[in-house]
Amino acid sequence: MPILAARAAEGDAQPGVRSRVKDLCVWHTYDRIIVNSAAGLPVPARFSILQLGKVLFSPNSVFSAVAAESPPASRVFFRFALWLGLLPPVFAYIGTMQFGWRLGVEPVFLPQATVIAICAAYFVALLFGFLSGAVVARWMAVTYDASQSLGRCLALMAIVGAPLAVGSVVHLFPHAFFNVLVLVPVLIWCMYLLYRGLPVVLGTGPNRGMLMASALIAYLFVAFVSLLGITVALWGSGIGPLIGA
Repeated sequence: MPILAARAAEGDAQPGVRSRVKDLCVWHTYDRIIVNSAAGLPVPARFSILQLGKVLFSPNSVFSAVAAESPPASRVFFRFALWLGLLPPVFAYIGTMQFGWRLGVEPVFLPQATVIAICAAYFVALLFGFLSGAVVARWMAVTYDASQSLGRCLALMAIVGAPLAVGSVVHLFPHAFFNVLVLVPVLIWCMYLLYRGLPVVLGTGPNRGMLMASALIAYLFVAFVSLLGITVALWGSGIGPLIGA
């Protein structure tokens, strides 16, 4: 790439060289795509929900692919994260309407309008956590000498959160104890993926990556507890569904 930069500088003085420099840049990008494909890595520019199986069963290759070529932030959000975030609310809606939430012995059924409102709030909370996590990771990158690419940060959060989104299929049987029993191990797996993938995707050292991942997990837990506190405060003030009413 320094050679290309030098030739680009020459192109400013010699207009006839500009087309040649453009061709070299195109071939450089093409070569990177061929190398990724030959290594069995998905092309990050095509990052979409259709690659969910690859993300779940071969996350290391996806980490390497994202590190090799940053995907556009808009593509990660609209073609992967947005659809992934729809899974938990949809599963929760179906399970609540069919079986009711079991917080004790008897199932608790809610009106359809109330369930839709709760699921919509659930979806918004998930998107907020995803976007804020990516933004905070980008902000922390300066301190930990990591990549500040928003596309990489979004891709990292999407890959790390994918098992939790798919694991939310347990919402189809909305028993509180059963959901906790399944989702806690999945959450631990997501944390492991964050520690494993952050140094690779954001291009920082293992030690700094571990510290940055720990700081990011701390932020996410604080945000989650704060959200619970806000929910309890609003519910106690009469803003929220009336269970058993």
